[in-house]
Amino acid sequence: MSNQHSLPHDGDSAAVAAERGPTRREEVVERERDRFGGFKWGSAFFGWLTATGTAVLLTAVLSAIGAGVGLGAADGDVQSAADDLTSNADTVSVIGAVALAIILFVAYYCGGYVAGRMARFSGVKQGVAVWIWAIVIAIVVAIVVAVAGAQFNVLGNLNSFPRIPIDEGALTATGIVTAIVVALISLGGAVLGGLAGMRYHRRVDHAGLGR
Repeated sequence: MSNQHSLPHDGDSAAVAAERGPTRREEVVERERDRFGGFKWGSAFFGWLTATGTAVLLTAVLSAIGAGVGLGAADGDVQSAADDLTSNADTVSVIGAVALAIILFVAYYCGGYVAGRMARFSGVKQGVAVWIWAIVIAIVVAIVVAVAGAQFNVLGNLNSFPRIPIDEGALTATGIVTAIVVALISLGGAVLGGLAGMRYHRRVDHAGLGR
């Protein structure tokens, strides 16, 4: 009788093997990751588009809020701070700099999320890829502007972020520090967004494949 109780009944779906090892879900996800993981530059490009659009909208919204509550350019007008950051990082106010940092982080987070959600795997790599797209496109635009003139500076005319926030003039020490901080904030936001987008699919896998 004791042996009968120790053996699983036929059709008992709750019975599992005693030995430890990867679950079926983990095995399936691992095979999928091996096949479809890594950098997905197409997904990252759409993530960059999302980051840029989000930054433009947030800049406009915060600028309108600043104007509505009577904030001047020196006290927190985000649009003026954005213009100052592009032309001369030394003139950015503290409030404007904080607002721009928030815009950059949120924009890149959204962009990383879209890339991670589209690519399904390798969330960190998708976030980094979004950031690389921003750098590459900024460099391409800078080259076009240098060759063809400032009228082709599409990103600058839109006051869009994320992009390299310094004009073609000589970089000051403050400008260099600002560029580094901008790069770190945007990269961090993109990586965290990529991880969040990827985790959505892990929840889907958990629901469909079990524990």
